[in-house]
Amino acid sequence: MMRGMNMQQMMKQAQKMQKKMMEEQAEIAAQSFTGVAPDDMVKATFSGDKKLTDLQIKPEAIDPDDPDMLSDLIVAAVNDGLAKLDQATQAKLGKYTKGLGL
Repeated sequence: MMRGMNMQQMMKQAQKMQKKMMEEQAEIAAQSFTGVAPDDMVKATFSGDKKLTDLQIKPEAIDPDDPDMLSDLIVAAVNDGLAKLDQATQAKLGKYTKGLGL
């Protein structure tokens, strides 16, 4: 009988933790994360569910003689935005996966 009570308490605790985790995931999904390239030449904005929502390119970043530079700036801005999103996700949700080997 005692064992059944412990299992029931564990299930309630797990459900409570799952609900809190889902709330925190929703908070992240509602946020925006903006990555920037050097000199703010390119800005890439992501929703919390990793969808690109905006890409701003300054006109001076567009050099017809050097398309590789623009590509590099876009990649830098996108990677910066995704890194910021990953950091926020880890800060909020990392406590749930800590010690699980995930």
